[in-house]
Amino acid sequence: MDDLKQSVQNATFEQKDPLLIYKFESYNLFKNMLDKITHEILDMLLKARIPVRDEREVHRSEAPKRTDMSKMQMRRDDLVASGGGDESRNAAPVKVEKKPGRNDLCPCGSGKKYKHCHGRE
Repeated sequence: MDDLKQSVQNATFEQKDPLLIYKFESYNLFKNMLDKITHEILDMLLKARIPVRDEREVHRSEAPKRTDMSKMQMRRDDLVASGGGDESRNAAPVKVEKKPGRNDLCPCGSGKKYKHCHGRE
């Protein structure tokens, strides 16, 4: 960049617009830098070597297979012993109704506001 500044300063002696010279020269430097980076990356990728394993090594280094526990079933005795089988619980879904606002009409049908009827408690 210092060389670029010096060449722009020299362009002023030649009666040329220094801003245009600076733009053109900086663009050329940037383009050269990108070309150099691309060349280095491609050079490195083309020289890279991918190691290949022998099939005998692959079979030796295989990890033992894991058992899929998601398809296993538990017996009733196991559930009771683990504390997960409480039969007194109701499995029905809980219905939650929207609670009326304080100034809405009471849902009991009395015609009063909720705050004066059932919302008083």
